[in-house]
Amino acid sequence: MASTSFRHSLRRLWALDKFSYSVRVFVALTGAMALCWFQDQMTLLIPLFLGIIACALAETDDSWQGRLNALAVTLVCFTVAALSVELLFPYPVIFVCALALASFGLTMLGALGERYGAIASATLILSVYTMIGVDQRGGQVTDFWHEPLLLVAGAAWYGLLSVLWQAMFSNQPVQQSLARLFRELGRYLKLKAMLFEPIRQLDVEARRLELARQNGRVVAALNSAKEIILHRVGDGRPGAKVSRYLKLYFLAQDIHERASSSHYPYNALAEAFYHSDVLFRCQRLLRQQGRLCQQLSVSIQLRQPFVHDANVGEALNDLHASLEHLRNQSNPAWRGLLRSLRALAANLGTLDRLLSDASNPDALADASDSSLLDRSPRSLADVWSRLRLQLTPTSLLFRHALRLPLALAIGYGMVHLIHPTQGYWIMLTTLFVCQPNYGATRLKLVQRIIGTVIGLTMGWALFDLFPNTTVQALFAVTAGVVFFVNRTTRYTLATAAITLMVLFCFNQIGDGYGLFLPRLFDTLIGSLIAGLAVFLFLPDWQGRKLNKVLANTLSCNSTYLRQIMQQYAKGKSDDLAYRLARRNAHNADAALSTTLSNMLMEPGHFRKEADVGFRFLVLSHTLLSYLSGLGAHRDTSLPEPVREQLLDGAGERLARSIDEIASSLASKQPVAIHSDEEEALANALEQMHDEIDEGQRLVQTQLALICRQLGPLRTLAAHLIKEPAS
Repeated sequence: MASTSFRHSLRRLWALDKFSYSVRVFVALTGAMALCWFQDQMTLLIPLFLGIIACALAETDDSWQGRLNALAVTLVCFTVAALSVELLFPYPVIFVCALALASFGLTMLGALGERYGAIASATLILSVYTMIGVDQRGGQVTDFWHEPLLLVAGAAWYGLLSVLWQAMFSNQPVQQSLARLFRELGRYLKLKAMLFEPIRQLDVEARRLELARQNGRVVAALNSAKEIILHRVGDGRPGAKVSRYLKLYFLAQDIHERASSSHYPYNALAEAFYHSDVLFRCQRLLRQQGRLCQQLSVSIQLRQPFVHDANVGEALNDLHASLEHLRNQSNPAWRGLLRSLRALAANLGTLDRLLSDASNPDALADASDSSLLDRSPRSLADVWSRLRLQLTPTSLLFRHALRLPLALAIGYGMVHLIHPTQGYWIMLTTLFVCQPNYGATRLKLVQRIIGTVIGLTMGWALFDLFPNTTVQALFAVTAGVVFFVNRTTRYTLATAAITLMVLFCFNQIGDGYGLFLPRLFDTLIGSLIAGLAVFLFLPDWQGRKLNKVLANTLSCNSTYLRQIMQQYAKGKSDDLAYRLARRNAHNADAALSTTLSNMLMEPGHFRKEADVGFRFLVLSHTLLSYLSGLGAHRDTSLPEPVREQLLDGAGERLARSIDEIASSLASKQPVAIHSDEEEALANALEQMHDEIDEGQRLVQTQLALICRQLGPLRTLAAHLIKEPAS
């Protein structure tokens, strides 16, 4: 029994997404440390460790062939960068000009995608590491190939481990990304269940805001899973395992569309059915389905069979029984709301079927269109086209690419002006802290300073408690692993860990104590330079572009609506065009949430419209929920006259109205607060005869809900633009 529990614990540990990363880093650092001890050449330790760190920072997910190609490019970039630093170091003017040009060009490579951005960023970091090495030699460039060789050797050692690991465990990242996706979907469903509290005057807006934020996490997980699967599929036909994961990914997309859909005004439901148990039934069912999603996440992560819980089916039956009881009471005031509840029950029933299908994804039919959009550049012409689009002052990347060279050049000037010991840590701090926007830079700055202070304090204590260099070597390796495990989620802890690693590594050559004050001093100066650069030079205040972010959100919703209308016209088909429109709409919703979060960290003057932005986020997310509800029932067949009336008539008019608001926001033109045409359309859509079928009624209801959202959106848009509205 104990051995079974131990194996299960090991299996859970192995399935953690950061465990494999930490194992690779541990082996790489331990191997480098052991080599230096065995050769009695501890002076080699620092450049080897720094090379390993730089290569690990350049690592992105890929197949083993793709990772091998990326490693080759990374090593070439590292070699050129390190040799350039060695050769140009004695000539400060030429050096700083070359540094500025290189940092601009490497930063702009981020326009080509995450892989290129990671390699470019790591190349800049390795350049500063090379400066630190030259500085350790007193600025003397002798055997200019020696330091670059050690740095690139450390990078090659980690890169080899990475390629081998990927060859042996190619599908592990896919499992981990899908597990994260279903875990976030489970949280989304549980948050959605909180909207069904049968409480009068429920603060629906606050709960919708939290739901919109969680939707951003789901969208991020969907995008990550898509990219990881795409790296395994490429242009060829997926193998059996990858095909199974692809089906689970498409299943997650369907679940997300169902989960994010709305068919009902929540306050009206709570008021009408306050004395009924029907909302409790909905809430219970959604919570159980959220729990099932999280159980599916664990099953994928541990590679165990997923068993659908039969209790969920019973909860669905209870909901239908409660609806039937309400229907038998024949209350005329409930007629419209009961239709919404029936649509909700049907949606939850489909959601239950989708979760049931997850227990045997191999039995699912292949999607008629299983293609995934590959956003990586395909040719040199594509590369130039992407770079050219970013060469404009309105581009966030271009502003950062101009700001970063300036900050590094100032840091380089401070090194020569003050001549502090270990002065190039100033530039390294600036490089890590300086982010594309003020909010992210401010957060990184605070975390970097606090983490450095914690790391120096712990280092001072551990130096006295464990003076043995062998023990300190173990601490250095452990700290390096802790840094990589936490660098994207707990940056304060990661900074403390990397500070400890540097202290212990330098102490291996007898220079650890001399680094305490310079490290703290350089961190403060480097952080100050980064903060001032982002604040003063081409600042990218989120509040100034809020109108464009809101406009993009509405434009993507309009495109999504048109794609839904086409689906109703030609029949349900999860083709690439539809999935892309749906994903873009959710991406825009997530981008708005991120923009508003960044606004809250900006100075007061620039976040004065944050309240309007958050109210807009609630409304736009509600609009997206109604669109998702319309898209969730694309298999509904409509008679030809009704199709023309609703799709070509009402649907197109709504899309045009959304586009009109978006266009006015983007250009800061006056927005009409009230539209007689939209009011008439909403009234017409809400007038339903008893004889129309349920399919038409559902589509008409969703279109009416969408139409009713336009008025509040117009009001907020007019307030944001601050122009007199007609």
